[in-house]
Amino acid sequence: RETKQIPLFYCSAYGNTAQLAEAIASGIRETLPDAEVACYDLTEQNMGEMGALLNASDAFLVGSPTLNRDAVPPVWMLLAHIDAINIAKRPAALFGSYGWSGEACKNLRARLEGLKVNVYAEDFRVTFVPSEEELANAKAFGAAFAATLA
Repeated sequence: RETKQIPLFYCSAYGNTAQLAEAIASGIRETLPDAEVACYDLTEQNMGEMGALLNASDAFLVGSPTLNRDAVPPVWMLLAHIDAINIAKRPAALFGSYGWSGEACKNLRARLEGLKVNVYAEDFRVTFVPSEEELANAKAFGAAFAATLA
């Protein structure tokens, strides 16, 4: 398949992680203009379809706010649909916003690394509402991640 499929899956408690998803997607599109890059709010999607999309992707990103010191349940539901045999070495990246502790990305990273997913070196995290500068940095994060896929 010539067109890379790079979905971004996220949940957003207050719209902050959604803003990051759009900014990161923008950076990916600029770097890989031929890729199919789409953002999916997991609270509005069929989890089986999202799992199939993740498993068919060339790379994927997952975003979650931190609530109760963890990623939110829909994100864990998505990861429960991963095809562990075929997902090994698949490039992935993590992002999210948090208020205090910010464990979501760390916990998601542990799970994905346990599945042998090739998780990007850095996670992109902001506290509370992303500033204009942080959104610009999110776009740069997406571009840098995309550059590793070219």
